[in-house]
Amino acid sequence: MTVGRIRTTALLGAFTALLMGGVAEAQTIRFWTPENQPARIARQEALAADFEAKTGIKVEVIPVEEKDLRTRATAAFAANDLPDIINHSVQFLLPWTEAGILDPEAATEVIEELGAGTFASGALDMARVADEFVAVPVDGWTQMIVYRKDLFEQNGLAAPTTFAAINTAIEKLHNPPEMFGFVAATKVDETYMMQLIEHISLANGYSPVNDDGSLNVDETRLTEILEFYKSITKASPPGELYWKQSRELYFAGQAAMIIWSPFIMDELAGLRDAAPVTAFDDPTSRELANRTGFVTTFAGPSNADGAAWADIRYFGITADADTESAMEFVKFAMNEGYGEILGIAPEGKFPIRGGDAADPEKFQKLWASLPVGVDRKAPLSELYPADVVDNIIAGLATADRWGIKNGQLSAASDIVSSLVMNRVFRRYIDDEISVDEAVAELETELGKL
Repeated sequence: MTVGRIRTTALLGAFTALLMGGVAEAQTIRFWTPENQPARIARQEALAADFEAKTGIKVEVIPVEEKDLRTRATAAFAANDLPDIINHSVQFLLPWTEAGILDPEAATEVIEELGAGTFASGALDMARVADEFVAVPVDGWTQMIVYRKDLFEQNGLAAPTTFAAINTAIEKLHNPPEMFGFVAATKVDETYMMQLIEHISLANGYSPVNDDGSLNVDETRLTEILEFYKSITKASPPGELYWKQSRELYFAGQAAMIIWSPFIMDELAGLRDAAPVTAFDDPTSRELANRTGFVTTFAGPSNADGAAWADIRYFGITADADTESAMEFVKFAMNEGYGEILGIAPEGKFPIRGGDAADPEKFQKLWASLPVGVDRKAPLSELYPADVVDNIIAGLATADRWGIKNGQLSAASDIVSSLVMNRVFRRYIDDEISVDEAVAELETELGKL
């Protein structure tokens, strides 16, 4: 346990209260959140109200556009006017730590008090710098291989947990135009294609940036990744493909496998009219959901342990915070108030904290009971079997992103945003260059970044 710190603000507040005969103005802390849609703000304000009722500490919930977080935080830091807590994505962990915006000691203390063992290890590892955690992981989701479990079982196929298993399934199930073995991304100006490349690269144990910031040209792993990506695109329909076509073809019953986020889960069960399931006469049918399996962690030939591409949210306690009050709010939000957090969008907010010491699956069970959907609603536990729900959450243990664990997020982000890999992969997919030429071109183009 981190040794508890003497908080100057807390002592001053107590001293002031004594001078005033025990009567002090209600304390207020500020909470920035990019979860800024009205319904989501309402849930966070309900959380704040519950916290105030318990502690007497007010929480001002301040919506901030995700795209503005970086500039607003930098400006507020320069003005010594940071909020007490920021809900932020994984991309800000290292930059804000290095800039002095986050308070790692406070985050570490919160995690240790709640119990580090109650958090998903992959999400914790992303936030670890040296011997501290720079922010508290809250919720997240992992990319998933969504596949026709019924067809796999009928054909005696193993679940698509490896490159090899996926290629075997493609050989057996690919029968266009009735059934495409896979629907992968080929549209080079879409970030969806880059997400798939990163996901597949992580599965094979490859990151383009070494620990020292130099370019990682692992020819063996890159060749395996390129060849695998080509195999899944050759099993896809022609054209410029991205997330839209993959969902539509899967919902039409014409795709054996796709890669998608968990936001597909309620739509797949016929709960959203804007994304109808067209494989059956009734677009609200749950039949396709019943026939579907999900894989979060999958592995390439050079990485038997596999990995899962993940998007994780964190509570960052800032350097300008009323630290004790901020810590109490984060502990409350990750315990008594966790249902309000997860209930914002359960299909995309997997519980990073599975439970507590008394019940290690407490929050996991709560999450599974929360309703999802748009035009109709139902809990995930009603839509999918318990083993499916358990497997989805288990993916958070292998959650990863390029550059996070080796402190090279900035360099990795430059590579992702450039979409250079999309363009080189597409040239190889279209048979314009050989795999060796593609590896060489990647080395040249990434080297320029």
